[in-house]
Amino acid sequence: MQSSSVDLEYTMNKVDLSVNLGRGLVLPNPVMTASGTFGYGEEVSGYFDISRLGAVIVKGISAEPRQGNPPPRIVETPSGMLNSIGLQNVGMEAFIADKMPFLRNAGTRVIVNVLGSSMEEYVRVCERLDGVDGISALEINISCPNVKEGGVQFGMKEDLAAGLVSRLRGVTGRHLMVKLSPNCGNISRMALAVEQAGADSVSLINTITGMEIDVRTRRPVLGSIVGGLSGPAVRPVALRMVHEVFRSVRIPVVGIGGIMEGEHAIKFIIAGASAVQIGTATFTDPMAPLSVLDSLKGYLCREGIAAKELIGTLRLS
Repeated sequence: MQSSSVDLEYTMNKVDLSVNLGRGLVLPNPVMTASGTFGYGEEVSGYFDISRLGAVIVKGISAEPRQGNPPPRIVETPSGMLNSIGLQNVGMEAFIADKMPFLRNAGTRVIVNVLGSSMEEYVRVCERLDGVDGISALEINISCPNVKEGGVQFGMKEDLAAGLVSRLRGVTGRHLMVKLSPNCGNISRMALAVEQAGADSVSLINTITGMEIDVRTRRPVLGSIVGGLSGPAVRPVALRMVHEVFRSVRIPVVGIGGIMEGEHAIKFIIAGASAVQIGTATFTDPMAPLSVLDSLKGYLCREGIAAKELIGTLRLS
């Protein structure tokens, strides 16, 4: 019995978990954290060694600090939660000075989520981060409002998204991962548009817009009225969109949406995701990313395959 346990552990340690997302972004395993749910990494490092993760994606960074939306900013919903944080963050200069020293020595790949209210702000942040050591990739959040276009989100119009990515491709040589909104008209066409503009990978999905009402006061629960729905409730939607986008583009797809345990991550990879991000699950269990990783490793061991061999193996007939 002891010998079998030792053999199993040895076999699991031999499983090839690495995935290549292109432009030099090779992850030791497919499990990442989702932006906005893991702080800047240091806050969660007391729970486990974050170097065990494939990558850490930090809270979205803007050119200047943002205070975010008025409270209440989070409310639990059936099988998920609504949040309306309002992109609160320390700003790029404080991030570089105060957050990067820890991340640079954390032993993990660091992906910085970039946000902006105009193309000029995105460009400014990406240009500044381009010369900062210790950053492996930039995840471009195109769900931010473009003030010059009357408040429309970059992620809602294919021409705006493509124009933004093309501009950013010209100012940075880093891997560009573009985070797509499920609220756009056709997410496959949006993915194809950013691929053609120079994106190296796409991550999806961002949250679905929703709201909640307090029947006693007849007022919205969130201070900003609406927020982003995440958690298990959105998983089937996210899974379908990952499958559709995988069949539409050549660049790697990163799956996000209600991944609470290892089996959920496996489903996303089968659907076409090269890697996954864990978000809402960390609110109920900070150790969730490691649980997902261990479960995925066990599955690959039993199947006798590497992580990259599982990608897009959905059987349709």
